[in-house]
Amino acid sequence: MRWPRIVFFLILFLILGAMLHYTLPQRDIVRITGTEIIRQDFSGLNRIFYAQGDSGNAQTDSRDLRLINAVAASGAVMVYRNEDTGFGWPPYFKLDSADLHAEAANLTSTAATPQWVAITHYGWRSRLLTTYPNAVAIRPVDGPDARFVPWLNAVILLVLLVIGFMAWRIWERFEDRVIDPLRDRFAVQWAKLKDKTAGRG
Repeated sequence: MRWPRIVFFLILFLILGAMLHYTLPQRDIVRITGTEIIRQDFSGLNRIFYAQGDSGNAQTDSRDLRLINAVAASGAVMVYRNEDTGFGWPPYFKLDSADLHAEAANLTSTAATPQWVAITHYGWRSRLLTTYPNAVAIRPVDGPDARFVPWLNAVILLVLLVIGFMAWRIWERFEDRVIDPLRDRFAVQWAKLKDKTAGRG
């Protein structure tokens, strides 16, 4: 009985961890090398990784997608999509993708005269599924060594830990008061039934 419960909670923990890693905001310090708009076709595999189109526009299986191209100080190439989240999930309430696109174009720089920026984003980059993290904010920084404390992530994780602890305590009490007595009663009834069928009742 113990191992199935451990496996169940391990799978639940992995799913929750992946969801939080995808959803919570992350910051990259990069240099923007350009912006572009491409025509993106959505399939059944990658559709769930894209937010809705610009608010007020029709939702289709193919639409223009704004991209922000960037390079990190290490030389790693980064590509971000720039689309509205609207009032859906995740709850970033981003409605200004056109403005952010103009801001990114304005902050484009070269390797000779770099302008470093912090891009706040969520999501994953997958070349196999053709998905990009979604940029939600851009701000200039002094250099590639700029560091930020993820206060929002810390608060969200702390709240989730408190909620998880409270749910665990409630479940423990429910198990002690309801499930354990039912299990004991069932065990007694089962023992009596076995005795009766064996002719010992």
